[in-house]
Amino acid sequence: MTTSDKAIDYFGGRDSLLVRFKSTISLGARRRMFDKFAAEFRPGPEDTVIDVGVTPDETLVDSNAFEQFYPYKNRITATSFEDASGLEKLFPGLTFVQASGKTLPFDDGTFTFAYSSAVLEHVGDFAAQQEFVREIMRVADAFYIAVPNRWFVLELHTFLPVIHWLPKKWHRAILRRLGKNFWAQEQNLNLVGAREMRALFPPEVGVRIHRHRLLGLTSNIVAYGRSVRPPQEKSA
Repeated sequence: MTTSDKAIDYFGGRDSLLVRFKSTISLGARRRMFDKFAAEFRPGPEDTVIDVGVTPDETLVDSNAFEQFYPYKNRITATSFEDASGLEKLFPGLTFVQASGKTLPFDDGTFTFAYSSAVLEHVGDFAAQQEFVREIMRVADAFYIAVPNRWFVLELHTFLPVIHWLPKKWHRAILRRLGKNFWAQEQNLNLVGAREMRALFPPEVGVRIHRHRLLGLTSNIVAYGRSVRPPQEKSA
């Protein structure tokens, strides 16, 4: 079994022409979102970065786009709950650590930057998403979190239009009726828009929201800024 064979297939068939076309379009979008990250934070060769939520997949052109674009591979620590250790060979210098994004095995402020793309929508309900955000801010001094926009006309995991605009219970009920039981589960797909994204952060965090557009419509939401961590309790 290859590394790619073990990857979760989030788009229902890597060999389909539709999935590969989507992947090509996605690579361009991820390049532009990476360029936004680079322009905002200006990472250098001494900075460290954690990419939270990489994939073992090596077949789709947009898989692990951050690792493709980032010039300082030896400063990247990549994490996933899946076994993506093959990335250490694919991107020499990179370090892979298998871990959940909600419980990262690193000390506070270990990294200069935390980057995460198209992961938040897969971690569960609102409370789980908040936990994911808190953990990212705990381990890094700055964060850049990108997700597909709930209010884009086409939902690109199911390739179904508009029904994801319905109340989430209705949306999930329709997915179950259509036989898409995996995506009907909140722990596998919980889409957010800009307002929901901002609500995941404590009010004291100066979150900035970037709206990435495709054909004039907001296809992706990016939250970025400097992390705020709760003060450490002093021991008696």
